[in-house]
Amino acid sequence: MLLNWTVMILYNYFSAMFVGPGYVPLGWTPEKSQDCMYLQYCKVCQSYKAPRSHHCRKCNRCVMKMDHHCPWINNCCGYQNHASFTLFLLLAPLGCIHASFIFIMTMYTQLYNRISFGWSSVKIDMSAAKRDPRPIIPFGLSAFAASLFALGLALGTTIAVGMLFIIQMKVILTNKTSIESWIEEKAKDRIQYYQTGETFIFPYDMGSKWKNFRQVFTWSGIPEGDGLDWPVRDGCHQYSLTIEQLKQKADKRVRSVRYRAIEDYSGVCCPVTKGVKTFFTTPCTEEPRIALSKGDLILATRGLKHWMYGEKILVSAADGGIRERGWFPRKCVEKYQYDSETDQPVDGEKKSK
Repeated sequence: MLLNWTVMILYNYFSAMFVGPGYVPLGWTPEKSQDCMYLQYCKVCQSYKAPRSHHCRKCNRCVMKMDHHCPWINNCCGYQNHASFTLFLLLAPLGCIHASFIFIMTMYTQLYNRISFGWSSVKIDMSAAKRDPRPIIPFGLSAFAASLFALGLALGTTIAVGMLFIIQMKVILTNKTSIESWIEEKAKDRIQYYQTGETFIFPYDMGSKWKNFRQVFTWSGIPEGDGLDWPVRDGCHQYSLTIEQLKQKADKRVRSVRYRAIEDYSGVCCPVTKGVKTFFTTPCTEEPRIALSKGDLILATRGLKHWMYGEKILVSAADGGIRERGWFPRKCVEKYQYDSETDQPVDGEKKSK
């Protein structure tokens, strides 16, 4: 049984790793040219982002039905490998539960034969068992320590990976990805903030958990569709989600605030010279940091107490046209007051706190 678990776990693990999520073809455009107005354009891939696809900074490609980038498989989880990745998350805890049962029973049976109960104490003699027959494999102090350590690893893996499996199944049964769940939450916040009265309906939920399940898991192992066109529920069309994404992009531009760098920042994860609070409150995320030079302009979109996230504003074509986005210390910038008509700084600008 342990060999069966090992084979199935490794098969799905390497399938998720080497099959990959599937990428949007470079230079892809929709069949109807008028549909381009509903899609975002990726400058890196030189193509439009197909519905449900997102650009991954680690893979440097637009990934079809991207869920997240997983460092453990060194690849994205998406359209083609979502099923293999989820099966790996299921089989790994099951195999660890089986191994935990073996470890517990082994330690119980071996320790039971070595325990002496007295009136005032309980003694454990690890040198030899009191009863015959002796175990085929000697069970001494080192074997006990190794079994206890392995049991801790097995239980830890069961809890950690099992929780990831539950999270994945929740999004699969609603035919979403982790990114799409976040987009749906932001859609509700946007509608509530502006009081538009509109209702956002997630277009890819088939209304049945079984139908949603079948979008990922098939008997052939090959997911349905081509990763570019997707079946949608009644009342929605192929670009309902992308239109909402464009609305959220526009809303983010409206809410963003312009800042100017007043100190240099090298882009390190935990800067020592920017204060103790900045050092210990660095964002726990894989998102990058951006290096700043004094005078740089940044468009901040969100922030924490001591950190901010934004995009560096390119002031000339010599910058290469590459977007630089990431976290930077709030201490290094001040709010940039400017005239919206002339785009010139105004007098009396003050440092933000």
